[in-house]
Amino acid sequence: MNYNIRGENLEVTGAIKEYVEKKIGKLERYFDTPPTSEAHVNLSVYNDEQRIEVTIPMTNLLLRGEVQHIDLYAAVDLVVDKLERQIRKHKTKINRKFRQKGSPKHAFAEMEKEASNIAVEEADTDEIEIVRTKRFNLKPMDSEEAILQMDMLGHEFFVFTNDQSGDTNVVYRRRDGKYGLIEPNVF
Repeated sequence: MNYNIRGENLEVTGAIKEYVEKKIGKLERYFDTPPTSEAHVNLSVYNDEQRIEVTIPMTNLLLRGEVQHIDLYAAVDLVVDKLERQIRKHKTKINRKFRQKGSPKHAFAEMEKEASNIAVEEADTDEIEIVRTKRFNLKPMDSEEAILQMDMLGHEFFVFTNDQSGDTNVVYRRRDGKYGLIEPNVF
């Protein structure tokens, strides 16, 4: 795995870089072959609070964790724990799905290639101005898998292609904590 470590209001020393690479490198044990993707790590300091953001894009999965803590090394440990939970949760879900369909049990190793970006559009309420555009590939999946991906990303919605109908659908988190599904109504 390649590492892209950046510091914001913080100088990334050799010791910090080595510690981050060592801890995030432990995630490779969850894969049959080491992932070829690049781990993006942002370290920042604001008002004596250390913050670490880690994003690891892979095929069909985007691992992302963000932690704030007083101690930078403790924040690194906490974000690695968070990423491990995401991997285990996703691996369990994939294995359960393949067992139900009768497919091979260990297909998780195929997810080491680069993942697509998730669309995020920001709008200003005073005047309509698109300040950011992202393009991404819609992956065929069911609504449960889309909700899992949305939760892993920490987003409020997720756009995907329904693997049954082939239509573009959106899952979203409702104010009551439950989930909603938007399906197109073609006339």
